[in-house]
Amino acid sequence: MMHNPMAYMANQAYRGAATSVPPLKAVSMLLGGAITFLQKSLAAQEARRFEEGHEYLLKATAILRGLSHNLDFTRGGAVAERLFQTYNSLIVASHRAFGRPHVRESFRRIIAALTELREAWEYVDATVRAGKPAPADSARMG
Repeated sequence: MMHNPMAYMANQAYRGAATSVPPLKAVSMLLGGAITFLQKSLAAQEARRFEEGHEYLLKATAILRGLSHNLDFTRGGAVAERLFQTYNSLIVASHRAFGRPHVRESFRRIIAALTELREAWEYVDATVRAGKPAPADSARMG
């Protein structure tokens, strides 16, 4: 039982959103959140607020870890395996880049990869909503 009414209302709003957002849209939103947290991490690092930057990094990588752990390898096959590898590579790259001299360039590449991945999921979502069959090579987009 929550004693804080605002926390209770926030929790209820989160639960409502989590059950009302279509899965493909949720993946796009989560990737957008990871991008935002990495951008905030970079800004904090550049301002020499490393503890704050690390907290944002942990939030971004927690999103990616959650996405990787919720893949269905039975139904997703090789695509799910590739996504798993991609998410984990981005997690490792983010942690390796943190606090390093070339963090800006490293984070720029990681954010670009996440942006491309998010756009691929948005394309799949739009295709599914429109009821059009996806092109044969769309499986490599995820």
